[in-house]
This record gives sequence, C-alpha cells and structure tokens, in this order.
Amino acid sequence: MLKKMNMDKLALNAHGINYSDYDIIDYRELLEDIKRTNLKSESDSSLKKISAEILNQARDWATHLDDLLPRAYALVFETAKRVLGLTAFDVQIIAGAAMHHGKLVELQTGEGKTLAAVFPAYLNALTGRGVHVLTANDYLARRDAGWMGPVYTFLGLTTGFINEGMAKEARRKAYACDITYITAKEAGFDYLRDCLCYEVNELVQREFNFAIVDEADSILIDESRIPLIISENVPVAQGTREEITNIVGMLEAGVDYDTDEASRNVYLTDQGTNRVEKLLGCGNIYAEENYELLIELNCALHAGTLLRRDVDYIVQDGRVELVDELTGRVADKRVWPDGLQAAIESKEGITSFSKGRILGTITVQHFMENYRRICGMTATAKTSEGEFKEFYNLDVVAIPPNRPCIRIDYQDAVFTHLQAKYEALTAEIKRTHATGRPILVGTASIEESEKLADTLQKAGIKCNVLNAKNDELEAGIIAQAGTLGAVTVSTNMAGRGTDIRLGGDLEKEREKVVGLGGLYVIATNKYESRRIDDQLRGRAGRQGDPGSSRFFVSLEDDLFKKYGNSTLISSMRRMKKQEGPIDNPIYLRSTEKVQKVAEGQNASIRGFLWRYSYIIEEQRKIIYKRRRDILFGRVGIYLLEEMAPEQYRLALKYVDASALKKVEKYIFLYHIDQCWAEYLARVNCIREGIHLVNIGGMNPLEEYNRIVIEEYRNLNQMIDDEAINAFNQMDFSGGRVDLSGAGIKAPASTWTYQVTDNPFSDDLGMLLANSRNIGLAGIGMILMWPVLLFGLIYNRFRKNKHIK
Repeated sequence: MLKKMNMDKLALNAHGINYSDYDIIDYRELLEDIKRTNLKSESDSSLKKISAEILNQARDWATHLDDLLPRAYALVFETAKRVLGLTAFDVQIIAGAAMHHGKLVELQTGEGKTLAAVFPAYLNALTGRGVHVLTANDYLARRDAGWMGPVYTFLGLTTGFINEGMAKEARRKAYACDITYITAKEAGFDYLRDCLCYEVNELVQREFNFAIVDEADSILIDESRIPLIISENVPVAQGTREEITNIVGMLEAGVDYDTDEASRNVYLTDQGTNRVEKLLGCGNIYAEENYELLIELNCALHAGTLLRRDVDYIVQDGRVELVDELTGRVADKRVWPDGLQAAIESKEGITSFSKGRILGTITVQHFMENYRRICGMTATAKTSEGEFKEFYNLDVVAIPPNRPCIRIDYQDAVFTHLQAKYEALTAEIKRTHATGRPILVGTASIEESEKLADTLQKAGIKCNVLNAKNDELEAGIIAQAGTLGAVTVSTNMAGRGTDIRLGGDLEKEREKVVGLGGLYVIATNKYESRRIDDQLRGRAGRQGDPGSSRFFVSLEDDLFKKYGNSTLISSMRRMKKQEGPIDNPIYLRSTEKVQKVAEGQNASIRGFLWRYSYIIEEQRKIIYKRRRDILFGRVGIYLLEEMAPEQYRLALKYVDASALKKVEKYIFLYHIDQCWAEYLARVNCIREGIHLVNIGGMNPLEEYNRIVIEEYRNLNQMIDDEAINAFNQMDFSGGRVDLSGAGIKAPASTWTYQVTDNPFSDDLGMLLANSRNIGLAGIGMILMWPVLLFGLIYNRFRKNKHIK
C-alpha cells in the first residue's frame, strides 16, 4: 500500500511515482478519514449491524451521502478483505471516492477497477433507489456480479445481473436489486421495450438513479454514436437487388469504377455508368424515376468493392455479422443501414432479407441522460477528456498506479511496405518465443489474426487465436497468456476485462517469466485511436510487473491510406522499398500525426451525428413523457369524452366508465406508438436525402431541423385524430370491449439491434458522395433536388404504410 498519501510530494515521490501528475490532492484528507475508521477489530455481526445503521441513515432524506462516505468505505474495505480476501489499495479507495463525486477515473489496467467500483456502488445503493454497473459485455456483467456479490450480501444489499436472452421476470427481479450489473446496450434495449408497455406491471425497469460505467471510453465514446433500435418485422420484397448485385460483380475496377486514394468511396466512371444503364435497361440512371434504383446500385457497389469479408464483416451461421472497426471483433446484434446491409447479404448469397419497422430508437449517449448521476472508470480517458466533458459533463481524474509502471515501450518499427513489416514481425515473434517469454500479438482484423496464426503455425509456433465473440472462453485463454512459451494472437483487447498474470496460475513459473522480461506485447498496426493502442500496451506491466511493447507499422497500412495527408502520401510513393525499418524521424513521427487526424475526424463525425440527433431526441423526450404520464395515470385524457361525445355516450350504454378509461388509455398509447414509428420513418427518409440540399446551396443541418420541426408540429394532432377515429369505429353493442378487434394491440414480436450510423454509409449520403461523374445529369439534379428529396420521402412513407 501507499503510505501517508497526505504527506508532501517528497514522501510521495519516494515510491517512484510523480503524484504531481495526478489529480488526487483533493482526496488526501478523505482517504485519511476512511483509514481512521478502522473496523479490523469488529466482529462480522458488528459489521453487519453498522451497515444496517448506515442504511437507515441513508434513507433519511435529510442525510447527505457524503457524510456517510468514510464509514461506508471503511465497511467495504474490511468486508472485501474478509469475504473475498482482497485488500483494496489506497488508489482504489481514492478512485471510488472520485466516482461517488461524479468523476470519470483513469485507473490503469490491472489496478483493480472491479473492486474500486464496489465502494461507490455500495454507498449509493443504500438509498434504495438502485445502482447500475454498466459493463462492456454480458460475460463481465455475470462475472462481476458473482465475484463482488458476496460483499454486498454480507452488508445487507442485493445484487443481480442481466444478460441477453433472459426472461422478462428475471430481468424485473434483477432491476429490483440494490446493485445491478448489465451492459449499457441491454439496459437501453429494456428501456425501449418498457416504452412500448401498456400496463405499469409490465415494466421491468424502475426509475434511473446512479450508474457506474466500466470501460467508459468504449461505452460513452466509441459506442455513443450507434443507435439502439427496437423494431417489429415486416416483409420486404427483393426487387432488383439480386440483379444489381450480379451487375456490380461484372464491373471492372479502374474501368467501370474508381475508388479514392483512401478507398473510402467508390464511384462509377462514365464508361461504367453507360454499362450499368445498358445492363439494367433503365435509361438515364440519374433520372428522377430511377432514384431508388440508383440508391440500390450505390449500396451494391459500396458493398461489393469497399466492404471486405473477414475484415469488415464475417458470414456465420447463414448471417452477415458486422465487425467493429475499433476492436476488430464481431459486433453483437449490429447491422448497417437497411440498403447497405441488404446489399452485403445479397453479395454473400443470403436471400432471406428482412426489414424492421422501427418502433423506437435511442443512442447510448442520450440513454445515459436518464440517470440522475453517472460516473465511470477506464484505463484510457485523458485523450478523450474534452468529449467526456462536452457530452456528459464528466471531469477526468487520473489515478496513479499502486506501484510504478516499469514497462518498456519501444519506439515503433516503421516499414516502407507490408511484406517487410510482416517478415520482421514474424522474425521477432520467433526470436522471442525461442526464449520462452510469453507474447501477446494484437492484430487489426479477423483476417489478419488468422493469416498471422497460420504463418506462425507453419513455422512450428503453436498459438491461441482470439477473434470471435465468446467472452467467457476468451477470458480463460487471456488469463493464461502470461505463461511460459505462450503466444496469443488477438484482435483488439478493449473490453476483455481480464488481467494477464505472469506465469498464469503457477506461482513457481512467475519468477521465470519475470526473469525473461515479463509479457511482450506486439502490435501489427496502429489503431485509429491512441486509446486503443494504450489499452493494448497496458496488458503488460500490470502492478509493477516487468513487460515491454512494440508496434510494427507499415506505410501501406490502412491508417496511412485513410488519414495520411497529400504530402505524406506523395512522399510515401517516392520512397524506395527497403527490408529493414525506416530510421527517418519524419516517418517515425508521422504515425502519431495520422492518428490525431483520425481521432479528429471520428470526433467530428460524433459531433455531426449528435447535432442531427439532438432535435429528435428532444422530441422523443416529450413524446415519451406524454406516454409515461398516460401509462401511470398521471394525466387525465378526457379527449374521447370531449372530442367524440356521441360515441362516448353510446358506449356508456353498454360498458361502464372505468372500462372506457382503459379503452382510452390503450387507444392513446397505441397511437402514440404508431404515429411515433411513422414519424421516425419519415425523419429517417429526410435524413437519408437531406444531403441533396447541398446541391441547391443550402445548409443540410438547418434544412433538416426546419423540416423535422414542421413535421413534429403535426404529430400530436395526428395522434389525437387517429385515436378519435379508432374510437368512433369501435362497436360496444355486445357489452364488451374488443381492443384487439379494433387493431389496438402491442406488436406481436419485436427485435433489437444496433445500426452503424455513419453518414458515409447512409443511402443518399453515398449517392451524393459517389456522384462525381454525373455529367449533365448533375445539372438536372441541381434544379430538381426538392423533387428528389420530397419524392423519396413520400414514396418511402407510402411503402411503409402499404406494408403495414
């Protein structure tokens, strides 16, 4: 343990750590208060009694939780030691205090974030209003609830967890616990499901209180722009999709289509346009009547030429599954926008297309606004400090390691071309493996991990490969990645949640591994975010262990192709290929510069999407509040009595007033849901086509806001009109209420998923981006963009109504 953290810097620096680099000075007195509350001599029954006393105080509204913190944290400290055999470090206690105060703590890998979260979870759960610990995956939610649960149980609190696929009653029971471990997306999906309930007793969640976000950078930044969707299935015709997929397969790169330097965009050449028009027999592909066909063509072209199997997606069990671009792992229940997803399925010969009618949607970023207070923890937060503050009003507090980090981070090895990089990489793995030192190799994609594993196995090096979505199995393999002679090849390590112990479970082998230099982390690429690099590095050198890391980089890597500026690209092309690493400092520094460009672009995209989603989110809050007020009976409706008086009086002859109130409630809840779903469909169509106003010289965001505000003005009136119309058509003469006969019923089945909401992948966003060679058609589009935009909206909406 660190001693006397409230002493001067000389005493602190004696531990080999420069504490002036950390923001913990405000917590020194609090730490001492906690330590002075020494409960070591208390019996178990006495500790439980103290916890009961604190609980009673916490549920007195006059008590401030801050006043209870020292005693509560001392209780958790002593209980964890007795029940789990874990002694919390000073830095873990400080991290827990900072989280209670609504901070985002940066606590390094291996420093014990799971235990640190127990301190604020216990204190805030004492109020009886619940605490959610939001984790990165189902496995961690289940593991952490089981691991830390005995501490809460000992102190008189209840613990639960929620995983995908759990029954409704099990979810309700878990949410009723004092502390609930769950992924952010499952909590968000349950929120959307609750927003479709017709009775209060159908709800699974209670009011949102306090959330602790584990792997906060992944959940609050990387996943923040990905909407959570709840839909009901509707049939969809294949149309010309298969034919267009076949046509795209006939096109020749460099002749019929070209890609930009970064291969982020593809567009038809004049020759390609002529060929496509001839094969489709459609005339001018850019004519107004062909705009739906053009969108489908662009999706097929994008899917066929830019999206790569085993890099951007995999095909598994007859399904196309998206691969997360940041982690290189299969993204559970995530798809691309409708047209692009269908185009990829067609490309892969999967013909069972389905389309969801969106009933509700919310991003993780907006979902988090439901909580009264949030805090979080991660090993990498400082590089995104500005975004945490801007979007969540979270201040980052960097927590020092319990022991100084002695990991050696070697200078990047930069090569002129891919072949030289992989030859050097393979040679380095062979050389190190021969010594018995454990190696963890981080790769950027599933395809790369499998190719590298194949190369190593041919060289006689046995290795474990982690690139799938099997968190529990992977955790066991990762835990043993520090054993003698182990070689582990993995896609990104973010969100794995498991420490790598030197020597694995065998303490006698630990010293051997330490003598060899500890775990050696080798990366085959730089990632688009420095945070991801740091997470991979952080797997070595935990808790003062020795270790080292090195990144192998090629100027032909995707990072340079996508984000390198014209000067760098030009100089790269002029360079002669060489077998050894580059020693030119300009290129050695270029990696960091390119990463900063990537981070800036991705942050801009998140800001862009936030600006487009903000107004819809504000409207959603109003609509959902109205729905919830009706559900809980907090408002009287009386519209049926006032706006359909004749039908109301007629109905009273056959059924009583209480039955009519239930009818009124169900009718309005149903039409709120239906009208909101139709509104979302219209808004999505507007969003798809709004980029067209650029052609007319208008600002897309301003036009988007103007249009959706006008659309929303009619929404509440539409709800009332539809409800009254439905009521007037009901037959009460049989003396009973037949809501299902009147079509008033919840969706028969729903499904939840996430959409990769990238503006470069939206249908019409791609149309504009791809129309570099539109020739004379471009002039027509400039003159007729309003017709195209509103024609698209009308036709899409008409199709949705017809499908219903």
